[in-house]
Amino acid sequence: MTDSLLTDYDAEQARLMQEMCIIVDENDKRIGAETKKNCHLMENINRTNILHRAFSVFLFDKTGERLLLQQRAKEKITFPEYFTNTCCSHPLNIKDELKEDNQLGAKNAAIRKLEHELGIPQDQINIDDIHFLTRIHYLAPSDGIWGEHEIDYIFIIKADVELNVNPNEVMDIRYVTKDELRKMFKNQGETGVKLTPWFQLIVENFLYKWWDNIDNLDSQKDMTIHRLI
Repeated sequence: MTDSLLTDYDAEQARLMQEMCIIVDENDKRIGAETKKNCHLMENINRTNILHRAFSVFLFDKTGERLLLQQRAKEKITFPEYFTNTCCSHPLNIKDELKEDNQLGAKNAAIRKLEHELGIPQDQINIDDIHFLTRIHYLAPSDGIWGEHEIDYIFIIKADVELNVNPNEVMDIRYVTKDELRKMFKNQGETGVKLTPWFQLIVENFLYKWWDNIDNLDSQKDMTIHRLI
């Protein structure tokens, strides 16, 4: 497939498909780089099992009572209009995002994308306050053309932040309590709310336990790569 595949999509989202993602093996060892477009084509995932590094941020307010969710913009190429966690994207094949000690590269990417998607000033997120919890390995088709196959670094942040949402990335935001999130999941069939597959996997397998330990997140850190495929 050639870049003509992107001609009917939003121009900015098509441009971002040329960013270079980090290719890894199943043990998260870096083995190369490839465009975001080629990483997300289901044809490539099915044919070569191409796997890339990603991150998912769960940002709670300072009290730890409310979690910030976003609804992905309709311009997004994968999972448009789906609700998901605060921010989810990819470390890029650039110097500051290739650093692996203490997950520093993925944390740098998270700070970059929190600003890009939600307008959170970078000085409002201290990198030492980005708590790494674990990694998940999952595969999720979006439609007949696009999908995800990722090793996803999961981060939790507690902070009160200013938001200036980028409408090309995010169409809506909402803060939810634990009970409100449970109701959102329980009633999604009735309400028509769509939830991204990685968000569902993380919530159903891990999030509530982490939320219960929001003031002692170091006790929850787990270096396992959880295979949820």
